Amino acid sequence: MESKVNSKKPGETGKKSKFEKFISGVENIGNKLPHPFWLFVSLSIIIMVLSFALAQMGVEVTYLKASKVATEAPEEVTIAVRNLLSKEALQSFFTNFTSNYSGFAPLGLVMIMMLGVGLLEQTGMLSALIRKTILSAPLSMLIFIIALVGVNANLASDAGVIVVPAIAGAVFKSLGINPWIGVISGYVAANGGFSANIFIAGTDALLAGITESVTQGLGIDAPVHPLMNWYFMIASTFVVVGSTVFVTKFFTEKHLGGGTTSVDNSELKNHQLTEDEKKGLFYSAVAAVAFIGVMLILVIPADSIFRNAQGNLLPKSPLLSSIVSILFFFFFTLAMAYGKGSGTIKNMEDVPKFMQKGVSGALGFMVIALPASVFINLFSASKISTVIGVYGGELLKTLDMTGFPLLVAFVFICTGMNLCITSGSAKWLIIAPVFVPLFNMLGFSPALTQATYRIADTCTNIISPIDYYVPVIMGLLATYNVDEDRKVGIGTVISLCLPYSIAYMIGLLGLLLIWYTFKLPLGPGVPMFM
Repeated sequence: MESKVNSKKPGETGKKSKFEKFISGVENIGNKLPHPFWLFVSLSIIIMVLSFALAQMGVEVTYLKASKVATEAPEEVTIAVRNLLSKEALQSFFTNFTSNYSGFAPLGLVMIMMLGVGLLEQTGMLSALIRKTILSAPLSMLIFIIALVGVNANLASDAGVIVVPAIAGAVFKSLGINPWIGVISGYVAANGGFSANIFIAGTDALLAGITESVTQGLGIDAPVHPLMNWYFMIASTFVVVGSTVFVTKFFTEKHLGGGTTSVDNSELKNHQLTEDEKKGLFYSAVAAVAFIGVMLILVIPADSIFRNAQGNLLPKSPLLSSIVSILFFFFFTLAMAYGKGSGTIKNMEDVPKFMQKGVSGALGFMVIALPASVFINLFSASKISTVIGVYGGELLKTLDMTGFPLLVAFVFICTGMNLCITSGSAKWLIIAPVFVPLFNMLGFSPALTQATYRIADTCTNIISPIDYYVPVIMGLLATYNVDEDRKVGIGTVISLCLPYSIAYMIGLLGLLLIWYTFKLPLGPGVPMFM
């Protein structure tokens, strides 16, 4: 059966509903926001001017600072706002401008991860693995497998958000089931579950790097590493997968109709694995087993190089400090094995070329990181973050906004931002310098603040009208549109995604409540509370 694409444009006829007006409003606000580069430039200027004004007013705060030694009593400390427009501050700004950027923690983490993941992606392994998993799934488990692969597809960075819904739509079309069901379930899992993962992905390293830059700048003594949210993210993976399956079965299938197309295998053939790809996956599987075996040999002995001086792995050890480098070598090993098996790596010169192409995906972040590093450095140096933390903490206490309700309120604050700012790292770069120290003073660890932020990011990615991938999904829906009377627009995508967003919010807040109630560790050696 040949797909029919609707030629009508959304909003061309008929009166807009209140929902459509709301969506249009959010889109207009988002489009008027400056590029993140200029957003951080503006914030840096505001901080400098504000520091001058507050310093002239003599603003300072006095609070009890906990001692690093358990037997010592808290010390009373007074902090005054520092004028960033003073001679000494400006000298420091220009002198350390280069070192602040080159030493920006997320920058190195992102570059290393992108070199490894980029090589995996360029050799074709990630695409082959995703297609192999989905195409091999039995019909009864199809939605579950699509959701599970989608959530974990963030290992392939942005590519997963495009590949998974495209393959899912083709699979459903080949089975005679409405392909829109596959496209939407694949999209919400891959984009909505971008923060959740069974494995450690680039997102974990990026966000942890931003958190580390804040804690180091503010002198917060807390464990910060790429695994700091790992336990919670593993559990979040199954919450997102379960929610995706539930909403798909009880809403999307009924709303769209399941069997509305005839069987068509033409699209599916484009995604079938070749014999070379199958051989490459086999080689990479053998390489993965060998790599894990070597790591176990290096980790298990009490005097291994990855254990600390006491012979332990937690709470701090060379193993946790080496996660990014270990992941790089793991990805590099898998990519080399796959490339040799599949033939995509024909000679050793292909490897640096593939890595060069892979790292190009980080160029946008490298540009944004320049003003972002300046903003975080200025915010820390001004001591305004400490003032906000002390006064904000006192305000929240007077409002009786503490404990779990405070975390819920934080989720909704981040949710509002997420509708207008698409970049997860850009939002965290803005939010972290304010809320990490504020919540630290209330006893929440940086890992808990970061995990709570990731809940909001997970739940609202799929309903942001200015998300990068909305046009892509609109195109897929238009390609598979079998109802010529149905319009395909931004409202179509968001209306189909909204039930998933609500389900993710309920499920993940419930999961956070369980973690909060039982004070479970968020990651290896990482507590919820200070």
